Amino acid sequence: THSHLVSNCHITTKNTSCMIIFSFINIIETDIGEFMVTLPKTIEVLKGSCVTIPCSFEIPRRFQNNLDNTCKTIWKNKDEVIFTSDNPNLITTKEMTGDLTRKNCTTTFNNMRLDHTNDYYFRLQCDNQLKWNFHDASVNIIVKADPPSPTLTPSTLEETEGTSVRLKCSAPAPCLSQPPTLTWTPGLGDSQETLQENQDKTKVMTSVLTFTASHLHHGKTISCTATYNKQDGSPLSSAHSVLTADISYTPKSTTVSVRPSGPVPEDTNVTLTCTSDAKPAVRNYTWYRADGGQETFIGTGQTLNITASKLTAAFICMAENLLGTGRSNISQIDVQCMAYCVNAKFYKMPYIQICFLAVLHLFDSLANNILFHRLFLTFASLFKLF
Repeated sequence: THSHLVSNCHITTKNTSCMIIFSFINIIETDIGEFMVTLPKTIEVLKGSCVTIPCSFEIPRRFQNNLDNTCKTIWKNKDEVIFTSDNPNLITTKEMTGDLTRKNCTTTFNNMRLDHTNDYYFRLQCDNQLKWNFHDASVNIIVKADPPSPTLTPSTLEETEGTSVRLKCSAPAPCLSQPPTLTWTPGLGDSQETLQENQDKTKVMTSVLTFTASHLHHGKTISCTATYNKQDGSPLSSAHSVLTADISYTPKSTTVSVRPSGPVPEDTNVTLTCTSDAKPAVRNYTWYRADGGQETFIGTGQTLNITASKLTAAFICMAENLLGTGRSNISQIDVQCMAYCVNAKFYKMPYIQICFLAVLHLFDSLANNILFHRLFLTFASLFKLF
C-alpha cells in the first residue's frame, strides 16, 4: 500500500530511489479504475416495436475530466457503425436516451426489423483523448415476429376454498414508451399493474391478481394476456398463458334421488341414492330419518334400500369428505295406501291411521246382499268414510 511503500523509503543519500518509488505510487493512483461497460446479455424485442438497451460504463480516473459534452455514443455491429448519438439519422430508427457525462449510455432503437437481430457493442468517442471500444461486453438483440408468452407465478393453482389467492403475471417490456397491457380472464378479483426492473436493468410489466378461492373456480381456466402496441402501424400483437384452478372444498349440492320416482304404494321396495359434489371425493354417506324435529340414524352408504311406509317417508343424507360435511334437504317419499286411509278414535286412545283394502270386485259380488249392505253403511258411518 501507499503507507507501506513510504515507510520503506529512507531519505538519505538514496534520494533517487525514493523519487522512483513515489513516481510509481503516483502512476498507480492515477490509473485507478478501468474501462468497463454493463449491458444485459440478451434482449428480445417485437418486430415493429422499440427496444431500450440499459447501458452504463466506467472509465479510469485519469480520463474523468475528458468526459464532457463532446462525447458521443457509437453502437457497432462487428465493425459496422450503425448508430451515433451526434447523428441519429444515420439509422433513422435509433435515438439516444442516456447522459454520457453521468456514464449513462442507455439507448433506444425504434421500429425494429427482423434483420436487426445481432450482437451490438458500445464505443465511447469524445473530441479529446478519450476514445474506447468496450469489446468486453455486448448485447444480443433478438427481433421476433411474435411476442413471448407471459409468465404466471405460481405456474399451478392448488388451494382450499376460502383462502386468499395471489397470482402474478409478468411480461417483458423492452419498449419503455409502449409497455404491454396485461389482462386477466375471467375477472376474478382486483388486479394491479406495475413496471419493475430486472437485475440486468431490463424492464418487465407485472400484474398481480388477488381473489378468494371458491368451489366455483375449480376446473376453470385462468388466463393472462399480454398485448403489445407497435410503432410501425401494424396490428396489435398478443400472447397469453393459462393455468387450471384446482380448488378443494367441502361437499356441495348434496341431493337425494328416489327410485322408483313418483307416488309409490305402501310396502314397496324403494332405493334412495345420495349424490354430492366434493373435492376431495366424499368418503362417507350417512342416512337419517326425519321425524318432526328429530333425526334418527338409519344407515350408511351412498344408496339405501327401504320399504315405503307412511311412518318412514322423510329422509336426510349427510355427505362427508376430509374438509367437512354437506347436508341434503329433507326428501319426502310419496307413499299411497292401498285403499282409504281414515282416522278413528277409540275412547282415550290416540288417533291411529287405519287403511282398509277396497276389494271392488268383492263389493260388487255382495252388493245384492242386504245384510252386507247394512253392515257396510254402519261401518262407513262410524268412520265417516263418506
